Amino acid sequence: MSEFDRIIDRVGTHSAKWDMMEAAYGVSPGDGIAMWVADMDFAPPACVQRAVEAMTAHGVYGYYGDERDYHTAIRWWMKARHGWEVEPSWIFTTQGLVNGTAICVDAFTAPGDAVVLTTPVYHAFSRVIRAAGREVRECPLKLVDGRYEMDFAAWDKLMTGNERMFILCSPHNPGGRVWTLDELKGVVDFCERHDLVLVSDEIHHDLVMPGQRHRVLAAAFPEAAGRLVTMTATTKSFNIAGCHSGNVIVADEGLRAKFAGRMMALGISPNSFGIEMAQAAYSPEGADWIDRLVAYLDGNRQVFDKGIAAIPGLRSMPLEATYLAWVDLSGTGMSEAEALRRVEREAKIAVNHGKTFGKGGESYLRFNIATPRARVEEAVARLGRAFGDLQ
Repeated sequence: MSEFDRIIDRVGTHSAKWDMMEAAYGVSPGDGIAMWVADMDFAPPACVQRAVEAMTAHGVYGYYGDERDYHTAIRWWMKARHGWEVEPSWIFTTQGLVNGTAICVDAFTAPGDAVVLTTPVYHAFSRVIRAAGREVRECPLKLVDGRYEMDFAAWDKLMTGNERMFILCSPHNPGGRVWTLDELKGVVDFCERHDLVLVSDEIHHDLVMPGQRHRVLAAAFPEAAGRLVTMTATTKSFNIAGCHSGNVIVADEGLRAKFAGRMMALGISPNSFGIEMAQAAYSPEGADWIDRLVAYLDGNRQVFDKGIAAIPGLRSMPLEATYLAWVDLSGTGMSEAEALRRVEREAKIAVNHGKTFGKGGESYLRFNIATPRARVEEAVARLGRAFGDLQ
């Protein structure tokens, strides 16, 4: 049995994914399966647990100081795993990457400005942008042979001159794309044409399927540094999202000064538990764990895709990265309400609704497959029964 096959009961632990599913989707955790919130049902690597236990054994939880070891761990990980040289002065620690996104919006745009999103895309981006009094400029991804591609010519025509920032999701959530070097170069060129600050959210960059290769945009195109902000975190990779810790990495001195100013004005400082957990995770032991995790997720992907392919009218987008399967139900000919009734009421699976991810997501559902394989097998069996009349 794999370490990832262990069933961990998260009900009653203040888990957003399990304890809030009934309120959000009407699916009881008693007999339902939570496949919505993007965290995993796996325990983090032992090195992370040991770091937390060492903190509790010490028993004093004061302000954190001296981040040199923490920065060394980040720099080692980025160099060893992604071929990216990072300087300590470039690193800001935020309260997670939604917080990092919000600070970027605050630092680099003004009320009334527009921020470009390539939709469908992670729903928290638009929520933060609109809450800050900015406009979302949706640039729809192009669906080509069942996978997303960028459509720069079409996007150029959507620009009004009011745009100030472009947020790239790389790898892409929810479509699971790993962008190619040519696509990343296209993003850089697009931002140059329209004079946009480019925020590259690379939170899923460690969760890349076998045969795929993620390129850190900052390493691939250092000439873009004057407009580039990169966001990374241990939280998705190691299933420690509750520590609310993320890194915003900025090489350009001018951008860095603006970001630092907003951090200071907002009183943002790091959480000591998040720093200790990240430092432990970014280690050779953490790297070995990630390799085992990705192999397991690849197995889950194959089980899930096979089950979905067996249901007429359902189609799972090829998953190149992340653990988030993007399933198109348009082939069933059903209304959204009927498809959701079958998934949530009959199959009793809580999933993210595609329309929350913006234009192009209306006929999709997002399934989180980062759970023990037995649950993935049960989920596809339930979906097969729920849509059994289509067989």
